[in-house]
Amino acid sequence: MTTPDSLLAGLDEQQRVAAEALLGPVCILAGAGTGKTRAITHRIAYGVASGAYAPNRVMALTFTSRSAAELRGRLRQLGAGGVAARTFHAAALSQLNFFWPQAVGGQPPSVLSGKGRMLGQAAEKLSLKVDTATLRDVAAEIEWRKVSALSIDDYAARLESRTIPGRLTGEQLVMLHQAYESLKDERRQFDFEDVLLSCAGMIETEASVAMQVREQYRFFVVDEYQDVSPLQQHLLDLWLGGRRDICVVGDASQTIYSFAGARSDYLLDFERRYADATVVRLEQNYRSVSTVVDTANRLMKGRPGALELHSLPDRQSVSATEAEIRSHSSDIAEARAVAQAILEQIAAGVKPEHIAVLFRVNVQAAALETALGEVGVSYQLRGATRFFDLPEVRQAIMTLRAASVSISGEPLFKSVSDVLRSLGWSQSPPEARGAVRDRWEALNAIMGLVDEAAPTTTFRQFTDELMERQAGQHDPTVSAVTLATLHSAKGLEWEAVHLIGLSEGLVPISYAKTFEQIDEERRLLYVGITRARSLLRLSWSQTGQQRGGQREPSRFLAELGSRTPRVAGAALR
Repeated sequence: MTTPDSLLAGLDEQQRVAAEALLGPVCILAGAGTGKTRAITHRIAYGVASGAYAPNRVMALTFTSRSAAELRGRLRQLGAGGVAARTFHAAALSQLNFFWPQAVGGQPPSVLSGKGRMLGQAAEKLSLKVDTATLRDVAAEIEWRKVSALSIDDYAARLESRTIPGRLTGEQLVMLHQAYESLKDERRQFDFEDVLLSCAGMIETEASVAMQVREQYRFFVVDEYQDVSPLQQHLLDLWLGGRRDICVVGDASQTIYSFAGARSDYLLDFERRYADATVVRLEQNYRSVSTVVDTANRLMKGRPGALELHSLPDRQSVSATEAEIRSHSSDIAEARAVAQAILEQIAAGVKPEHIAVLFRVNVQAAALETALGEVGVSYQLRGATRFFDLPEVRQAIMTLRAASVSISGEPLFKSVSDVLRSLGWSQSPPEARGAVRDRWEALNAIMGLVDEAAPTTTFRQFTDELMERQAGQHDPTVSAVTLATLHSAKGLEWEAVHLIGLSEGLVPISYAKTFEQIDEERRLLYVGITRARSLLRLSWSQTGQQRGGQREPSRFLAELGSRTPRVAGAALR
């Protein structure tokens, strides 16, 4: 049975301070790998177990469906399954759907799955010829305008500081914003930002809605608070309604979405806003060896809000605490060296799924895919088709669900394996590569979830959990090396991490010109570095895939080690 004391027993000193600060404003400054999710879930569960919180009056907010699903799963295991853990958008949409019929009447507008098609139609109405890439950039500008709480007129006044997408003029861009909004209103549709705006508007203008919302939720916890936008902060303030039971958790050094409207100011200014706030600093890193921790600290030393991480004594690296930096003659040479190093790591016993190669932009993946293919190493490109969107995975889940209704009493392994065998799974992987092997890997990943299930799990419970994973996009582990951009790697970790392409023009990216933009690139590299548990390799290439154009090493590399980067024609070791 879960007791209040048992919930505190496994926490370190600072995590325990955070968990016991149940009332009033609380700010948890949590560095990378310091167990922030553990701290906040145990805090919520302790509040429920001790009677300080009624579970249905707590709202835990985060930014991705995956993070929300992870919070719900952990809270359920800790005996606090009644707590709502949602993204800002999911919470706002739920309230909008509930209150719209009584406040406005009828059903709320439908929500667009994306802006691209309607933006294209708006451009046609204006007789503007706009390509797909430009439309994507315009969509990003619309999102930034809305989450920054700017009207179209306010946005127009700031155009001098914005990058105009494609070949559009500033006037055309503003007209496109207006045409998009008009077309959306005519068709009675919302985009994702409208969900937040409309929920906020409803609370502001309808006293009965505000009263009911504030009666329902009394205690708020906001994860990844460094990523909050002005619009999200405004909505959070409306939910609070002047009350002070708010706990925020974040790390200013991991603010990497400023381009999308995120502001770390709210985190950094929390103490000024709440003079009596309880502030807890989590700096004990449980993830990485000292080499990684020291590298991360050097990169962020002296930056606003930076925490100084400490590695555990048993995670002290026996090697030098400077990062190993390698230089290669070209992108292809760099990719082949990384592929060879990965092959050696796998031969030494590191599982492929515990290895990642991180880079700044997606185009860098091509050389890596070729090099890994040459040495026969399986890989998955993060950000491509998501696991639960794969046709074979959708088919498998539907078939498993149907079978779970009629099959019971058998061992879970037998029930699941029988169904997956009917779809082409086998205990031994096929020798062929390509689509056949990809299908087997996907089915085998589902099979791997059986090993993770509790011994008493029934077939029906297994499929229930599988469908919950699908809803939260909580992908299972696939036995393959991960290739990912630095942005998409946030929140993840691997045993071995290879950071490639660390040259000027890539890290920092060429269009980062201002001090603030360069600083964001620094934080992005910090995120990449802190993904590694035991092994970190940094590299750059002197030329690109095209001839000519000599590169210079990233300005950040000089801060990470005093040793001169070595030119490597051989594998990384």
